Parts: sequence; C-alpha cells; structure tokens
Amino acid sequence: MLLSSPPPSHGAGTRCPAGRRVRRDLVHLLTVRQIYPASGPEVTAGEAGGRREAADLLAGLYAYPPGISPDRPWVRANMIASADGAADLNGLSGGLGGPADRLLLQVQRCLADVILVGAGTARAEKYRPARPSPALAALRLGRAPTPPIAVLSASLDLDPDAPLLAQAPPDARTIVLTTEAAPARRRAAVARHAQVIVAGTDRVTASQAVCALAGLGHARILTEGGPGLLAQIAAAGQLDELCLTISPVLAGGQSRRILAGGPAGDLAPGLPQAMRLACVLADGAYLFCRYVRPAT
Repeated sequence: MLLSSPPPSHGAGTRCPAGRRVRRDLVHLLTVRQIYPASGPEVTAGEAGGRREAADLLAGLYAYPPGISPDRPWVRANMIASADGAADLNGLSGGLGGPADRLLLQVQRCLADVILVGAGTARAEKYRPARPSPALAALRLGRAPTPPIAVLSASLDLDPDAPLLAQAPPDARTIVLTTEAAPARRRAAVARHAQVIVAGTDRVTASQAVCALAGLGHARILTEGGPGLLAQIAAAGQLDELCLTISPVLAGGQSRRILAGGPAGDLAPGLPQAMRLACVLADGAYLFCRYVRPAT
C-alpha cells in the first residue's frame, strides 16, 4: 500500500492525543494504494467519499485476527522511530510523525477496545481522551464512539484534574492501573473521574496489565508506549503485533529506542522475539511496517 500526500505547508495544525501535530487538510488529500504483499486499487482521500474508502481499506489491512477474546486478548503496539532508531525528538514523538501516520493511528484506535499507555508517556505527550471521528464511525458500530485510554501508574503520580482523567466521556472513562502500595489519598483523588484498577502489589507487570484489561472485557489492546512499557510487554511475551512508522529523520543524540529496558524480572523470558512482516506501506519517505508474531 502506498500513501502519498502533498508537501506540508506552513500554518496552524491540530494536536492529536499522542502529541503529533498535523494539518487536517493534508490528511484529507492522502492517496492510498496497496503495493505489498500484492498490488491493489488506489484511493484518493480528498475525493468524494475517498476518506471513508481509504479508512475502510486500512481497516481491512489492520483488522484484528478472528478468534480473539478476553480469554485470549491480542496486544498491538503502535510506535514511531527515526531512520536511525530514535523513538522521539527532544523527548516527544511529535517531530517524527506526519499526516499518514495520523490517519493510521486513527484507524488503529477505532479498531481497538482500549488504548494502553504508560504514565510517563501520558504526561510527556499531554494525552487527552480519544476523540470520535465521524469519517471512521462505522468502525465503532456496536461500541462506544471512542475507546477508553488505560494508564499504567504504580504510584498514581497523575493530575486528577487533567483532561485525560477529568474530560473522558462516561462511556469511555479513563482506566488507571495501579498498585496496592499507591497512596490511598491519590487513589481517591484519581477515582473521582477515572476507573481505578489495583492490578499489582508494589508494581504492575505487563502481564498483570493485560490480564486486568482483559478482565474488563477488552480483547483488542492497542499500546502506544512508551518505550519502557513496550519493552516490558515484549519481554513478558505479551506482544502479538508491532506497527512501526519509520520517519525519514536522523535524530542523533541519546534518544531511546522503541523498546528501552525495563525491570530485570521482565526481560529474559520473551526476548529476542521473532516477528513476521505482514505489510509495508509508504507515504513519500515515510515507511509503515506491520509485524506480527509468527503462528505457533
């Protein structure tokens, strides 16, 4: 699949929940054409009905496999990295993304039951509740207009009045996964707006986080990082799929990779993990790679 967009022009943009800035007009001018694993039709999102057709095409390519359920959830990661492997620029992913990346993110969010992020990423990227997209509403039929966001925070070092907690809609309240050791005062403050789930004793492992979300009925789990959380998920053997955007930028410096360490207890069992390349998309110099865990 090839996604082509015109070069960006100067002007105000819109901030997406993951912190990436993108002009709405550019998103609507995307051209979508499948080239791998086989050639397919071309769809121009700027034409009448084209955005919905493009979204439907992407939704088909990124559809979750059949047979998953809360008893066997599927964990998909969506991450971005520079050409030299940096997961951020100056601590944020905003300088790496583009309009096609945003469209893919919107489709992936609409397909998911829940979005899982670490507290550090939620704070740094200034996360807000997911916003409904009228053009993608068909992907949410039978479910709330948006998926809830689940934040993993062992210590509950969160602003209870921040938009992510206080402005979430009633049918997609933010979920906070925390520990028994978290201060009771913080837990009470966060619980004023969010659904608080105690998932661990003094820390929440990746397996405990996935189990807790599955226990709430969420079978399609989309994680957006950050690198520390994704490292734990992969090391625990919980990562079924990786959607990786490769940005045509050389970052240099000491930026982290998309998997960046983690507690020693989570590291050895699941890594290294072989992945199968399922799909490659392109938008100009951007590459979008979809990897899945090989069938056993």
